[in-house]
Amino acid sequence: MTTPLRTALLGFGTAGRVFHGPLLATDPDYAVTVVSTADPDRAGQATAAHPDAVVVPTPDDALARAVDLDLVIIGTPPHTHADLAHRAIDAGLAVVVDKPFTVTSVEGREVIEHARAAGVPLTVHQNRRWDADFLTLRELLAHGRLGTVHRFESRFEWWKPVPPDTWKGRLGPEQGGGILFDLGTHLIDQAVQLFGPVEGLSAETDVRRAGGGADDDTFVVLEHTSGVRSHLWMSSVAAQPGPRFRVLGSRAGYVSWELDGQEAALKEGLVPTDPDWGLTPPDRWGTLGVPGALEPVPAARGDYGAFYRLLSAALRSGGPLPVDPADSLHVIELIERLRRSAAAA
Repeated sequence: MTTPLRTALLGFGTAGRVFHGPLLATDPDYAVTVVSTADPDRAGQATAAHPDAVVVPTPDDALARAVDLDLVIIGTPPHTHADLAHRAIDAGLAVVVDKPFTVTSVEGREVIEHARAAGVPLTVHQNRRWDADFLTLRELLAHGRLGTVHRFESRFEWWKPVPPDTWKGRLGPEQGGGILFDLGTHLIDQAVQLFGPVEGLSAETDVRRAGGGADDDTFVVLEHTSGVRSHLWMSSVAAQPGPRFRVLGSRAGYVSWELDGQEAALKEGLVPTDPDWGLTPPDRWGTLGVPGALEPVPAARGDYGAFYRLLSAALRSGGPLPVDPADSLHVIELIERLRRSAAAA
């Protein structure tokens, strides 16, 4: 296959409009052919961003055009992911599912088995594997700069005391709502990628905001078989956010602040072809060392576009998919265990 991969974006909220659309539009290996959204304002935005695409009101309308497609990207609310993935697989289309992969592990296993039996490529958009700070930390660990790590602290925290008037503000956890399903899927995936399988775990899940439909302030502990203990915070009501990463080892610690800048850049209309894409300014680099001997660590270049470059290579030449869906299924399994732990506390 040498022509662009004909792609359907199902949903044009934050996922489709911010995290997928700009990456596809700037990668010559893809052509956004169809966009589905029922919102008139978003339909106008989709037409402006992807003038060659047909904009339709529903995923049904998009999947009805399967003969003209190679790839479907599912960026709809979580409780719709499994059904839409099954239908795309039935149509013989490669599938990208945004996180959370599915609402339950049973659904996730069924989707993976369906794709395997049908011989259809399936992957999950765990884009935070290409955050600048995560790539930097992974490199430090690979070179043994921290020694033997015993504690990993990671946070996605911000101050949004009023729930949004979107599905994220309305859905309960039984439909994939709540911050554990939203940001927790990233934090847990990163922790497992860095430090391996999990033995014990626990969680505190709270609803702090009036009118909230699910947890918006959650703390997770993962006890890895490697001996590392991960403490993961995710909160919409953090009046003063803590460090993004704080990693403690036998030789040194590493601390970084603030989120990777790629999401903000995408929201501002910047794209991965910009020359400074993914670069972290020196005043935001993390520090490595011990008290009295700290040094700034140049940040690796963030690269959300890598997901789609890897996907194109996989679909065209049979290379590995950017994310094994079994990894994302494991995250859902851990979230189920965490929710049971929190309910029993």
